[in-house]
Parts: sequence; structure tokens; C-alpha cells
Amino acid sequence: MFMMLPGIQPDELSFIQSLTKDMTDAQQQQFIMFYQGKRRDQQNLTLMTILGFFGVAGIQRFMTGETALGILYLLTAGFCGIGTIIDLVNIKNLTYQFNQKQAIESAGMVKMMIK
Repeated sequence: MFMMLPGIQPDELSFIQSLTKDMTDAQQQQFIMFYQGKRRDQQNLTLMTILGFFGVAGIQRFMTGETALGILYLLTAGFCGIGTIIDLVNIKNLTYQFNQKQAIESAGMVKMMIK
């Protein structure tokens, strides 16, 4: 059921499975509906990071909810390109951390609906 999420990585899949192992099928479907709208695809974040070299640096930080860093990247041209390069190297980790937070939040929303 979780394989319908586009671009899901094995580590993200195992985290989601451990997070939803005690949920019923209906709850898992609700979780997927919540999570699917919130998660970010690694390819999209990579593309946004590459765009930082050609104009607007920091889009990837805005997309991951790090507004202050996004503004800082925007004003400093991605820390003169160095921050953008670091983000490009660490994009997998950046994406995983964001998606992990969104999965926990989505699981919490499903659990709140139970009560």
C-alpha cells in the first residue's frame, strides 16, 4: 500500500511501516492521504536545489519549511553557492528528515481522529 507513494526510498518505507504497524487498514489509508500531501519527493527537491545555481537560491529550504534559512539563502545567493552545493550533496538526508517529521505529524493526526 505504501509503494503507491512516488519516489519512496527504502529507509523511508521502513520508517513508515514501523510507524503504522499498529494501525488498521482504514487508518493506514487515512495516514497515506495525509502523508501524501505533505511529503516531498527527493527528485523535486534536487531540481529546486539546482535552480539555486541559476537564479533563486533557497527554494529547497522553503519547500522543507525552513523559511529563515530560505530567506538567508535567497539574500546571500545560497551562501555564495557553497550552501547550495552542500544541500545538493545532502539532499537525500534533507528530504528524509523532512518526510520523517511529516510522517510523525500525519500519524498523530490519524490517532487524534480515533479519539
